[in-house]
Amino acid sequence: MRTIGNILWAIFGGFIQFLLWGVTGLLLCITLIGIPFGLQCFKIAGFVLWPFGRDVIYGGSAPSFLMNILWILFCGWELAVSAIVLGLLYCITLILIPFGIQSFKFAKLALMPFGTRIVRV
Repeated sequence: MRTIGNILWAIFGGFIQFLLWGVTGLLLCITLIGIPFGLQCFKIAGFVLWPFGRDVIYGGSAPSFLMNILWILFCGWELAVSAIVLGLLYCITLILIPFGIQSFKFAKLALMPFGTRIVRV
């Protein structure tokens, strides 16, 4: 069931979010300072492309908190807004509500990517 959900997710908008995370990661990796942020984008891009059957565990320390603050200021809010808009569009129909829930999960992840772990459920 997870595989079917992931394939449908990729077709109905997951690929768009994957591209957003990937392009953001590439742009951040251009600069030396942005490399840690870009690598985090690539990690999350893989999760965004194939989300069903995996979950996010939040945690972290003071450096993670500081990195999340910088992340929100420069890139996180744009990715969070795009995930919220897609989630609201998905939730308009009854059939795509599970995709909307996944998209809202990505919005939270877009605001706090540092100090998180992606685990299989």
